[in-house]
Amino acid sequence: MDIGFHAAGFSTAVAVEQDPSCCNTLRLNMPDTPVIEGDITSITTQVILEAAKVNPLEIDLVIGGPPCQSFSLAGKRMGMDDPRGMLVLEFLRVVREALPKCFVMENVKGMINWSKGKALEAIMTEASQPIKYAGKEYKYAVSYHVLNAADFGVPQFRERVFIVGNRLGKTFQFPEPTHGPSNQARQIDLFGKQLKPYKTVQDAISTLPPATPPSAMALRVSQTIKDRIKNHGY
Repeated sequence: MDIGFHAAGFSTAVAVEQDPSCCNTLRLNMPDTPVIEGDITSITTQVILEAAKVNPLEIDLVIGGPPCQSFSLAGKRMGMDDPRGMLVLEFLRVVREALPKCFVMENVKGMINWSKGKALEAIMTEASQPIKYAGKEYKYAVSYHVLNAADFGVPQFRERVFIVGNRLGKTFQFPEPTHGPSNQARQIDLFGKQLKPYKTVQDAISTLPPATPPSAMALRVSQTIKDRIKNHGY
C-alpha cells in the first residue's frame, strides 16, 4: 500500500508493523520513515503521532491492511472471533484518535460475507460514529467497494474490498476499470472510455526462468479451494 500511495504523491510519516522481518524490509526501503515495531494493540495513537511529528487533525491519510487470514478463503474464516480479525477495530481506533482527513482500509473480499456481513457491519458502524475532540464534533462519511486488480492492469484476478472514509463532507468516487476481457476490450464502456485488454500471466512472467516446484503448503491449500467455494460461495 505504501508503494501505491507513494506513486500517487503521498509520503509515509510513520509505519507500524509487528513482524521483525517486515520491519527490516520497511526500514530498508523507506529509510527516512520511522517504523514502530510492535503489536498495535499495545501501541497508543499518541506514540504513533509523536513518531510522525504531527498532532490530531494534521495528518492527511491513514492507510492499512489489517491481517486478512481471518476472512480469507484460504484461512479458517474465524473472522471477528479471531484476535487477528479484531485488529480491524484497532485500525479504526487509530483513525478515530488521530483524526486524519481520510482513511483507506483494504482486506479480502471474504470480509463482506463473513457471518452474513457481521464484520463489515461492525466496521461501517464504528467508523461512522461521531467523534468529539477539542470541543468540536467530527464524523466520517464511509463507503466500501470491491475492486478487482485485473480491472486495473494487474495480471491477476485479485478481488479486495476497500473501505474509505473522509471527514471533509466529500462523496468518494471509486475508480472505474481501465481493463476488461478481450471480447470487451477496445470497446467503449458506459463512461465513454476505451478499455484495454486484461494483462495475462504470460505478459508478466513469460521471460522469467522456469519455476521451481510448488511448496507442500501451496499444494495442500490448492486442494481446498473447490470445497471452500462450494461451502462459502467465495
